[in-house]
Amino acid sequence: MSGSPWLKDPGTDVRDALPPAAERNRSGRAGADPVGELAGRLDDFVAAAVHPDEVAALLESDGLTDEQIRRRYGHDDSFALAEDLYARVERRFPRTGDPPPGPGSPALLGCLLRGLLFTLPGLGHVLAAPVLAGGGTAHAPLLAAALAGWAWNQALAHRAYTWLGLGDRPAAARALLRGAPVGVVLGTAAAAAVAPAAPDHGPALLFAAGQSLYLAAATVLLVLGRERVLLAALLPLVGGALYTALQPMPGWAHPVLPLASVTAATGLAAGAVAGMLRPAGHGGRSRSRGRSRGRSRSRSRNGRGRAAPSGLGGSVPYGLFGLGSGVLVLHVALDNPPFAVALTLGMGPAEWLLHRFRADSLAGLRACTSPGAFRIAVGSALLRSLAGYLAVLPALMAASLLLWPGGADRPAPAAAAGALLLGAVLWTGLLLQAFGAVLSPAAVCCLAALVPLLLPGSGPLLAPAAASGVLVLLVCAQLGRITAHR
Repeated sequence: MSGSPWLKDPGTDVRDALPPAAERNRSGRAGADPVGELAGRLDDFVAAAVHPDEVAALLESDGLTDEQIRRRYGHDDSFALAEDLYARVERRFPRTGDPPPGPGSPALLGCLLRGLLFTLPGLGHVLAAPVLAGGGTAHAPLLAAALAGWAWNQALAHRAYTWLGLGDRPAAARALLRGAPVGVVLGTAAAAAVAPAAPDHGPALLFAAGQSLYLAAATVLLVLGRERVLLAALLPLVGGALYTALQPMPGWAHPVLPLASVTAATGLAAGAVAGMLRPAGHGGRSRSRGRSRGRSRSRSRNGRGRAAPSGLGGSVPYGLFGLGSGVLVLHVALDNPPFAVALTLGMGPAEWLLHRFRADSLAGLRACTSPGAFRIAVGSALLRSLAGYLAVLPALMAASLLLWPGGADRPAPAAAAGALLLGAVLWTGLLLQAFGAVLSPAAVCCLAALVPLLLPGSGPLLAPAAASGVLVLLVCAQLGRITAHR
């Protein structure tokens, strides 16, 4: 699901601790030294900064405009005020705070669970295979529905995550309530558009509609943090797969078990959204509106309020990233299905390593005393995290090949290398997204997805190698800046 792995943006704690900006006294004049007073209030933050741009970023995120800065502090803009504050406060670099999450931490377990939840729905395709007529052509509607669902639900998840990051849970619930049905319609329509006009493809279309409904429900539950609830909804699939591995399953169970999981996930998602909307309704509505208006007026006076999310266009790049990365994974799935399973399951460790990189980069931000030293620290953190992910992924690929039902053909070395490089593409793309750089990974993944069409016979290495190289360079260029981590 798109959106930052840390919903609360990194500067929130600092901004929430800031007192209001200097207010004029009743005579209309500010204090004798408003810049000195501001430096005293921001002393701890400015003392730990390694560059004036960090202070400028904080001032801008606090809502100070250039006009307010000129009127209150006598400087032309936030950068001039930041340089003055930086010069007035002595450097004090505190020790690193909390250590990065360890291998046994709850964060790792939660990320691994999410990776498992991304993978388990594939059991539905295994169980329903006997009732899907048409051989390979039956998969076209399923693939089209999956791509449409991935793209739409990535954008929808970003929209909901944005509201959650602003602390407006009812608005997030409304976004999910309105957007999830649209995703179901789009997925079903995409399946119908590519399905051959033959009566025996009716089961495939019905399965694609159910798949779209499940993707929408799973998006809602994952965004709202209901991973364990979603896992419970998938138990019929897990039980059916285990039963099939031991003995043949009755014919009626092949469509019924996937339907049971879809129905359970849909009901649980509807209940989760309803539970978030209920406190905002009925008797509490007028009181909550009054409190909201009061907070809005208060925040508008001191410049501390956060703006509502931009229009729907802000979520489009996340959808494009979902579409491009989905096409790249499907290329792998069609040639080497076990590798696609490994990539999907690997999203759990990948997410944890995003948290690990975040913790390491913040530790470097606190410990380094110059921009150059900080760039080196970020580069080292990137190397450790990416190497860790690329060490886990081969193990998952080997396990998928070993456990594949009926055995799997030994893949070519180029195919295995291409899957590893695609893993690097996905991880670096998610890393850039987590830090707000959205357009570049979306564009790179979409262009890479077009390579097999534009250059037939290019092989499995060209697109992921080029895309991973570009994204690694973008990560080094963008995340080496101090202000990207505030």
